[in-house]
Amino acid sequence: MPRAHFQHVTTWVFDLDNTLYPPEVRLFDQIEVRMTDYVMRTIGVDRAEADRLRSHYWATYGTTLAGLMREHGADPGPYLTDVHEIDFSVLSPDAGLADGIARLPGRKIVYTNGCAPYAEQVIAARGLSGLFDAVYGIEHAGFRPKPEQAAFETIFAIDGTDPARAAMFEDDPRNLAAPHAMGMRTVHVAPAPEPADHIQFHTTDLAAFLARLSAPAP
Repeated sequence: MPRAHFQHVTTWVFDLDNTLYPPEVRLFDQIEVRMTDYVMRTIGVDRAEADRLRSHYWATYGTTLAGLMREHGADPGPYLTDVHEIDFSVLSPDAGLADGIARLPGRKIVYTNGCAPYAEQVIAARGLSGLFDAVYGIEHAGFRPKPEQAAFETIFAIDGTDPARAAMFEDDPRNLAAPHAMGMRTVHVAPAPEPADHIQFHTTDLAAFLARLSAPAP
């Protein structure tokens, strides 16, 4: 039973995209389209090449933004504003998830490779406003992306998080390697498990997983 493995946790760290909402709503698809558009305008390539570069930068650097910054000197501010101007109406409140998060003992934060204003919009659309003690975006990590350990270290230093007493919930398995190395409990939230030494738990249903953590002991 996972519950016993989380009794020491005092800080709960949640990724945002495809973690605090189910991937089947396809919200991030809208962002990917806008990313490709931005790459087209910034570099001056056609859509097929821009889409290839978007994917390549994500795989190589952790985010498309990181690739644009490192290889083309892109300004992150306009990029983050542009790619997150999307339709949030595909999201709906999740009372079960809200209840599960509310019942967790200790500090609860969101840490995303997106920007914090975007994260706040997603949180509101999911009916989760007021449940988190802090929301951190890539701007708070100096635009260094997950999975870089330095990015996690920056965020945790700002927040005062002790990784040895924290848990990370994340859909991208790459982004759980550094938290695991830092001593955190790691939970992969995804439709299918990803066997890896740095992934301790897997769930297809975050609300149900959190409900088990807060259930009374038998």
